[in-house]
Amino acid sequence: MKKPKWVIDKERGARAEANQTHWLFGLHAVRDALENTARQKLRLVVTRNAQAKLTKAIEMSGITPEIADPRKFPVPLDPGSVHQGAALETRPLEWGPLEEVCLGGSGEHPLVVLLDRVTDPHNVGAILRSAEVFGAAAVIAPSRHSAPESGALAKTASGALERQPYLRVGNLAEAMGRLKDMGFVLIGLDAEGELGLAQAVGQGAGRPVGLVLGAEGPGLRARTKETCDHLARIDAARGFGSLNVSNAAAVSLHAAMMRG
Repeated sequence: MKKPKWVIDKERGARAEANQTHWLFGLHAVRDALENTARQKLRLVVTRNAQAKLTKAIEMSGITPEIADPRKFPVPLDPGSVHQGAALETRPLEWGPLEEVCLGGSGEHPLVVLLDRVTDPHNVGAILRSAEVFGAAAVIAPSRHSAPESGALAKTASGALERQPYLRVGNLAEAMGRLKDMGFVLIGLDAEGELGLAQAVGQGAGRPVGLVLGAEGPGLRARTKETCDHLARIDAARGFGSLNVSNAAAVSLHAAMMRG
């Protein structure tokens, strides 16, 4: 029986994604990736100076570096990328099934972050860093219309990309439904939310919690809002002002970590 076109397209997309590579750059990001045994490492390019600073990590990784002239660094990076003489070509990390990962955070009641079309790699990198600090089990985003693993994301994450699961899912609302079936309370951050953040987090006392944040400007999409259990706002001390999505994530993560 011939496979339907949508099945064939899905399989092709999965194979293409599995073959994708990207470049991590900067001493910190490259060192953490070299030391991560789960990271598939393809090509390491370093200057003599960077090689000296990464000696232990290079030895641990087992990869043979290519030594480059700092004036002609042969790596396809954006001109503004501060590579510090080190770049590593790699494949995205594989973290495993959502159900297994999201029940594996620290503490009795897991905490996850879901991002609805947050495409800025610097915001996502900062969110991964906060998620690691506050013990989240995972950061979840749709495969399309979200920031992929990249050098800019890894540099902003300051090592968190190697330790904090970043799960890319085909459909965010479907993933939210699976989390609800697992017992998660889903709290969407929205300026017009009916509950304050502290009150909403209180609704999740004794249960796993998912914090859902949207892109700056558009915010959460209608279907995402409908799938949340509660919509919460972060009240400002004054009558105006707002936080960018990475700051809102940090505030929300701290509040959720303090829940009972």
